[in-house]
This record gives sequence, C-alpha cells and structure tokens, in this order.
Amino acid sequence: MAFRKLLGGGSGPRFAADWLVVGLGNPGEQYARTRHNVGFWVINALAKRAKTQPKSTGSLMHIGVGELAGERAALVKPKTFMNLSGKAVAQALQWTGCDIQHTIVLYDELDLGAGALRIRAGGGHGGHNGLKSIGQAASLEFVRIRIGIGRPQANGEPTWDPEHVSAWVLGVPHGDDKKVLDEAVEIAADAVECIMTEGVEAAGSRYNRK
Repeated sequence: MAFRKLLGGGSGPRFAADWLVVGLGNPGEQYARTRHNVGFWVINALAKRAKTQPKSTGSLMHIGVGELAGERAALVKPKTFMNLSGKAVAQALQWTGCDIQHTIVLYDELDLGAGALRIRAGGGHGGHNGLKSIGQAASLEFVRIRIGIGRPQANGEPTWDPEHVSAWVLGVPHGDDKKVLDEAVEIAADAVECIMTEGVEAAGSRYNRK
C-alpha cells in the first residue's frame, strides 16, 4: 500500500507537500552533466512532469512544488556539495512538513551496472557520503532509488583506485553510456510516481532492473 501522511493544523509549512523527493549531486555548471549528478537529472525530469521549476531558495537548496501522480510533491536539489546533503534535507523536511518515510532520495551507485535501478525503504549508507550526511542530520529511514553508473575499469578489471573512481564519477558520459543513463532517469521518474501511488514494494518489483 502507498504511504499516507496526516497533516497537522496551523498555518502550515512554507512548501507544504505530501512527498519530498531529493536528488543528490554537486552544485554548479561544471558538475551538471557528470555521472555523480544523475539524481539531479531525475529531479529535472520530474519537474517537467509536475510543471514546476525548482528555484534557488535560501542557501541550501533549489525547491519546486507540483503535482505528481495526484500527490503534491516537493522536488529538491541541494545547493550543498554531496557530502553535506543532510543540511539541505533536514531543512527541506521542515519546509515541506514531510516526514522521513515520505522522503525519496535518488543517487548514483558505482556498484550497479550503468542504468540499473534498486529501490528500497530504509537501509544503511553503504559508504555513500551523501547518505552519511542525511543519516547524521535526519535519519536513514527514507525511500531510496539507486541509479547505477557502473564502476570504472583499469586494465580490463573493475578498480577501486580513488583517482580512477573520482575521474569516473565526476566524468561526463557520452554515446551509449549517456543513452543508458538517460533511459534510467525516465524509469526512475516512473518509479517515484509508482512509490507515491502503490508503495515501495510495488515499485521495486516493477522497476528494479539489472
């Protein structure tokens, strides 16, 4: 079943929404097309569907509110760098009135093949600096959608060398690699809408892909 949230009374939050959807990435034009920013790409796709445009608000985020799948969704791209994402998420939770169980976080995953998706509610941070920051500032009990960017190779084998990994994560995909990620972005956007209407398990069974 889809999650439902009870809203309290009073004047209400600044950007009241049923769901908070956060894409992780790094701010600035120099990072906009890199693999590490694939979470931002999904927010851009969702913003088109919701007929909104996340605008720079305060020092921590771009935020826009629109309708997705009949639900009011706040779409957020942190203005912090990836390893400080928790500051933006904590503020967004306050500004939207959403709870952490109605928060969906989208981010890149090295250890999934390019274009693969994994959807689940809760879990650890898996060494991802953005998730570590969110866990410290709020909680790790959000819904997460991991988008595979693949692991770089050296001499035909997967590599964990920091220099290779950094160059790959902050690199700009081209050709077939870009096409695969663009397709995954639209499927991830579909998955977000499915989570809102049918729940995490239904979205996982439908959209998890290798």
